[in-house]
Amino acid sequence: QVQLVESGGGLVQAGGSLRLSCAASSTTFVINMLGWYRQAPGKQREPVATFSRNGGTNYADSVVGRFTISRDSAKNTVYLQMNSLKPEDTAVYYCNAEYYYKETPQFRSPAWGRGTQVTVSS
Repeated sequence: QVQLVESGGGLVQAGGSLRLSCAASSTTFVINMLGWYRQAPGKQREPVATFSRNGGTNYADSVVGRFTISRDSAKNTVYLQMNSLKPEDTAVYYCNAEYYYKETPQFRSPAWGRGTQVTVSS
């Protein structure tokens, strides 16, 4: 229905930076880009940086001051600027969005990207 494509992951040394991007495409639905999650090996997926309904931003305590989320709604794109990366930031990062028909905004469905690997070496 809606495809999300993440990019920008990779291998970086501790203290380095990466910028993740996620673009959504659809000719049918209205799309809200909601944020980023991550999943480390053996752990559950957790929110990293997300947008609230009023447009505010929420960050995991572990990334406050280091990560910044932004989005371009006209392009259905969300970004995650990650600075001062630490080995514990190593995970697969997933983009999250919701989509709906313009005529029925009360019926919304989630969409997830396939993930992009971020590896931070010590």
